[in-house]
Amino acid sequence: MSTMPRIEPNNRPDRRNYRLQSVDRALAILELLGESDHPLSLGEISERMRAPRSTVHRALIVLERGMLLERTPDQAFQLGMRLYNLGLRAVEQMDLRVRIRPFFERLSNSLGETVHLGMLRHTSIVYLDKVGPGGKRVCRNSRTGSSNPAHCTAMGKAMLAWMPQPQLNDVIDQIKFVPLTENSICSREELIQSLDRVRRRGYSIDNEEAEAGARCIGAPIFNANNEVVAALSVSCMAARIQPHQVPVLAERLVKCCAEISASLRVDGKLRAHAITPYGPLPTLDN
Repeated sequence: MSTMPRIEPNNRPDRRNYRLQSVDRALAILELLGESDHPLSLGEISERMRAPRSTVHRALIVLERGMLLERTPDQAFQLGMRLYNLGLRAVEQMDLRVRIRPFFERLSNSLGETVHLGMLRHTSIVYLDKVGPGGKRVCRNSRTGSSNPAHCTAMGKAMLAWMPQPQLNDVIDQIKFVPLTENSICSREELIQSLDRVRRRGYSIDNEEAEAGARCIGAPIFNANNEVVAALSVSCMAARIQPHQVPVLAERLVKCCAEISASLRVDGKLRAHAITPYGPLPTLDN
């Protein structure tokens, strides 16, 4: 019986050799249509790819179902608007990371704490970037590229709080309120009350809701259309931050997010009341 060869650490397979035929075929179709000046029929795509019509047809159906392709009235195929939207999101993410990093590096250095950049994806916050001083381990579950439920995180609540109400309702409808810690929000009503508090004070708090022992403060970032597109959070060990320190850290964080939003050409006057803390100093509720 033959056995798979052992892969030594210094002899790993070249990822360029990885192949998944159906995915490769779908990518080839997208590239073919992207290079074409006009929509292509099933026959034209099959001929140019030198692949059976039945095989190409199956791939087209999958891509059309995913809205990556659109069918014209004469049954030809062209690239779908979802690709346009995905492309915009990719550019936005890359642009955000490049433009925001100097701001939150300065914030992390001035506070001596870990700062995260995140964006909302469905009901989760995806961590896009992270900067922190060496020697301070905090938020083990916040590696770049990983995610946490939005309602359990400061960044997630900061973004949810300033979503348009119809979009917010859609997101909340999809949330599965599975607790990560004993402090996690566990119901729709509790989340709505928490978001009301976030709006009143201008920033959010994760009081050991995503990870026991970690406390985070979050604030939103707005784009040129005054839409919330990302958030920053300052993360500390819960034992190291006292209740009276929260507003002090939050003020610095909110100022940083306001500067970032201004750099994205947001009208500062329009959102100043929303992203600046005001009123009585909050307690450490969520």
